[in-house]
Amino acid sequence: MPRRTDRPPHTVAVLAYDGLCTFEFAIAVEIFGLPRPELGPDWYRFAVHPIQSGPLRATGGIRICAPQRNALARADTIVIPGWCDPETDPPPALLSALRRAHARGARLLSICSGVFVLAATGLLDGRRATTHWLHAERLRARYPRIEVDPGVIYVDEGQLLTSAGSSAGIDLCLHLVRRDYGPAVANQIARRLVVPAHREGGQAQYVERPVPRRERAGVGPLLDRIRAGLDQPWPVPRMAEQMHMSERNFLRRFREATGRPPGEWLLGERLARARELLETTTHPVDAIAERCGFGTAAALRHHFARRIGLSPQRYRERFSQRAE
Repeated sequence: MPRRTDRPPHTVAVLAYDGLCTFEFAIAVEIFGLPRPELGPDWYRFAVHPIQSGPLRATGGIRICAPQRNALARADTIVIPGWCDPETDPPPALLSALRRAHARGARLLSICSGVFVLAATGLLDGRRATTHWLHAERLRARYPRIEVDPGVIYVDEGQLLTSAGSSAGIDLCLHLVRRDYGPAVANQIARRLVVPAHREGGQAQYVERPVPRRERAGVGPLLDRIRAGLDQPWPVPRMAEQMHMSERNFLRRFREATGRPPGEWLLGERLARARELLETTTHPVDAIAERCGFGTAAALRHHFARRIGLSPQRYRERFSQRAE
């Protein structure tokens, strides 16, 4: 396993509390807490931090008994599962501990309604965040200084990471593994979980309505043709013509099928292909830009910086499988 760039061992602590969301707590345990001797001695260290004393009730009749140790004081990453009640203020001592952890450089990650705990610290003020779409308006109303984006599955703001519904927490945790250990290790964990290895954070949380079978049959071949020809221009008129539809009808059908407008979907596919080539080949950046339909290396760098937060070269240095 490639060594982390920061100091090992890296400790991940997950919060536990009365009324705990069992599935979201289990996501953190499954990804960060299971022994993985095949990945070597630099794998995460794991701790549970109960914020109350005594056995804690979790959804489904489960009780959690965790020793009260001050895991937050030494944790490098803190996972906040869905909070028991978005209208209930988290304990002041917990908020103070999270602020101290952030001040010393720890990462804070929330799953679903866990964002209400993170929001209560004030650390998300002026930053972008997400949560389950059912909670988005409540979060926006209660914390108006946060830029709430209910249309994505997770947001990575460096030290502060937020995710949408429960399954999006898996995506965000795998994204963090990918940041720390590279794509090969993240893919290995995903295979163990039998889930997709990587979903971009900007992917839509949900499609507005189920797509009828005949519509899927119509849109699917077009998506396959576009993926096979990302180096070509794909303006909306060309897509609509291949679907034998008016542009207006095509735009409606495309969004129903993918959850995104054509331009946004196409950019995501081009970025995904560029990431794959940066990870697995030594092709020059300008050649990758051309093969993925960006045209120039400058355009590829622009979109990488805006959507991924890294330059293509820096991304390659961090995630290239050939460097492992």
